[in-house]
Amino acid sequence: MDVRRRNLLGMISLGALVPSAFSKYLFQSFQYHPSELDNINFDAEKLYEKSIVIDGLIISRGWDEDSFGALEASGYTGFSTSLMSSNYSVALESLANWQRRINVHSDKLILATSANDFINAKKAKKVGVLLGFQNATMIEDKIDNLNGLYEAGTRWIQLTYNERNLLGDGCTERTNAGLSDFGLEAVEKMNELGIIIDVSHCGRQTTDDAIRFSKTAISINHSMCEALHRNHPRAKTDQQIKSMAKKGGVMGIISLGYMIGPNLGSDTTFSTYLDHIEHAVNIGGIDHVGLAADFAIEGLEANGATRENWYLPRLTRFKPSYKVQWPPWIPELDSPHRYKYVAQGLEKRGYKGAEIEKILGLNWLRLYRDIFG
Repeated sequence: MDVRRRNLLGMISLGALVPSAFSKYLFQSFQYHPSELDNINFDAEKLYEKSIVIDGLIISRGWDEDSFGALEASGYTGFSTSLMSSNYSVALESLANWQRRINVHSDKLILATSANDFINAKKAKKVGVLLGFQNATMIEDKIDNLNGLYEAGTRWIQLTYNERNLLGDGCTERTNAGLSDFGLEAVEKMNELGIIIDVSHCGRQTTDDAIRFSKTAISINHSMCEALHRNHPRAKTDQQIKSMAKKGGVMGIISLGYMIGPNLGSDTTFSTYLDHIEHAVNIGGIDHVGLAADFAIEGLEANGATRENWYLPRLTRFKPSYKVQWPPWIPELDSPHRYKYVAQGLEKRGYKGAEIEKILGLNWLRLYRDIFG
């Protein structure tokens, strides 16, 4: 029996409950009672409409009316977004800009600072936005800056990007030295405040250190399995996936095509993406795998990505080990309907409704409950 078939009585279907009952369940018992959606013959599209759907990472720079249109089409309940992190003042302004956007569009968006905000978003047919950063450079050299970032709405921080910063080494740094003393201090402070520690772009040793030293669960909010895409610096090993899951974390499988495999359109297809989900589930367990785009809600092509403005600049920004390809997308995932297709694909592979609900969003929701309360 593989891991995803164990503990099938671990969660409940949103579709089987009224929202108020689901909210009460989530924060009191978080126990599972089988629903009609466990039947292998469920309708994946109807399941998707009833599910809480959370994207582990959306890139939201240049957000406009097309973005809102894509968001409505997506069926999302919420997403994490990545803000500018070059320094503390830039980060605070980025946080303020998104909060202003949420206030102006309060008929569509909710600022998510707790798990309950996503439940309220689902009930109100809105979308929860979780604010965070893909680098910790905005902390600068002052741990107390984390207090201001938290108060301004920050709820997740990736410790490093590809390169080294004051906290530790990124995934393309030559030395792979892990977390610094300052990095360990930052991890402790983030645990204290209730900020999710993310390691998606972190180096191997930095990832291992974060999992080991964090007192709470960590996230890998947009990555892939090294066992299926060998020798890519962004991929996570089976042992890291196991360690992350044992700590209670969640790994979001990235939708960016060239991260999933080396030969897009031939050996690397939508089926390969589902393979990564299945591998992560079999290694870490059904409770510890989610989904993530790592590009605009509209998709790369619809957002105007071209060989000249997207691919060529990345050849200079990223090391050759990144294996950047053009075009970089998997067609089924380069669409606002990406996770509806994932739900349908998992159903065809024999996943039950309750399992798909976890992958679509309930696993992220559980992590948010654990960290934010």
